[in-house]
Amino acid sequence: MTNPGGAQDTATTQAWQSIGGAPELTERVAYRGAGAVLPATLPVRELARATVGACSLAAAELLSARGGQPVPEVNVEEGAVATSFVSERHLLVDGRAPTPFAPLSGFWRAADGWVRTHANYPHHRARLLAALELDEGTGPEGLAARVASTPAREVQDAVYAEGGLAVAVAPAPGGNGEPGAPGGFRAAGLPLAEAAALGPDGGRRLAEGDIGLPASGARVLDLTRVIAGPVATRTLALLGADVLRVDSPWLEEDPDSHTDTGMGKRSTLLDLGTAEGRSTFEALLDSADVVVAGYRPGGLDAHGLAAEELVARRPGLVVAQLCAWGWSGPWAGRRGFDSLVQAASGIAAIEAGPEGRPGALPAQALDHGTGYLLAAGVLRALTDRQRDGRGRRLRFSLAGTAGWLMNDVVRVPAEGGGYDPADWLTESPSAYGGLRHALPPVSYAGGPEGWAHASTRWGGDPATWR
Repeated sequence: MTNPGGAQDTATTQAWQSIGGAPELTERVAYRGAGAVLPATLPVRELARATVGACSLAAAELLSARGGQPVPEVNVEEGAVATSFVSERHLLVDGRAPTPFAPLSGFWRAADGWVRTHANYPHHRARLLAALELDEGTGPEGLAARVASTPAREVQDAVYAEGGLAVAVAPAPGGNGEPGAPGGFRAAGLPLAEAAALGPDGGRRLAEGDIGLPASGARVLDLTRVIAGPVATRTLALLGADVLRVDSPWLEEDPDSHTDTGMGKRSTLLDLGTAEGRSTFEALLDSADVVVAGYRPGGLDAHGLAAEELVARRPGLVVAQLCAWGWSGPWAGRRGFDSLVQAASGIAAIEAGPEGRPGALPAQALDHGTGYLLAAGVLRALTDRQRDGRGRRLRFSLAGTAGWLMNDVVRVPAEGGGYDPADWLTESPSAYGGLRHALPPVSYAGGPEGWAHASTRWGGDPATWR
């Protein structure tokens, strides 16, 4: 193990301090190298291990705050980190490998550059085709021909106006972090995390003493979809929280994505537009400790789920919010995914191949990194609440993580070698069949080695706490 000693590993210190952690505690974080894993032009390995290291330290700190013992040492295996950051690629369901991207998701050459689309969900595919005036049965060749005759920004604007997902691929940013073309999306300067204490002492604290796992007894309402948020809540479940994912019955989830990120959690369906669904949700909220929301800014406000409103109704509540493009600016209200943020921020251009085709990071690192950082923020908020009883609002964005990666994460020489992802995979039974899946990378002395159970069936659990 190598111990970066806080200032010797700036990414760990930056991640930890972004969620309000005391910088001297990073001296307790050590990493075991696995060679040059997650290779890229940008320092992806360093981002990945720092976010997992910060999450592991936050778990150790909360365990100390509740149990009255010193903060345990944190020892993170970079092999486990690298494997978990591509957990969706290692997943096998009864021997079947999921398909990560749909045929109409990807890079397409436009009349004056490139466009990145995301059409994994049927409603996004339908909106993409409608925006470009293409038939429902259009395949990759038809989409390619249509985009090739249209300027990239025109494709982007038309698809977003229709409620679909497409971005013009931005040139690499300049040396000052500014986008390489006028009017492009700007990730530089966005905060990695935002945290604010809200409300008075609500008297809400978790039990103390011999608790076993740091988040034991914490109740988490999981209102997230698609990798980053589910990775965060999957991690909270690993650490002992009772995590209940709540989805609308009108918006189906990809079963493979749920199988990968639903470990340790339960899943239920509630229609908040009905009196019965709303009443059930309010009953859950009345005894929740944490709400994690992964919808774009304002997306849940119509249901009375704005952070300030939630904490006013339930003093001491921790509300963690996640979005794609940041919490202010002209892009804030847009839908987005990791691949689109990579394209619009300039990461795809930085990672381009020698022939100029846009590239991608070796993992959906913005998703996974933000997910571990969000979990770390929740754990730190619970630690702070043990001391002052106050609620917290936390905010994270994929774009904030992108800006951090491009401008602030410092490369560290790789150590170790002989990485084999098989060392960090295991098998578990589930409602979907036998699974091969990645082990959790979050680790501290005496910490859990795996989840209490594999993913339950999406929407198949009762809307009650354990």
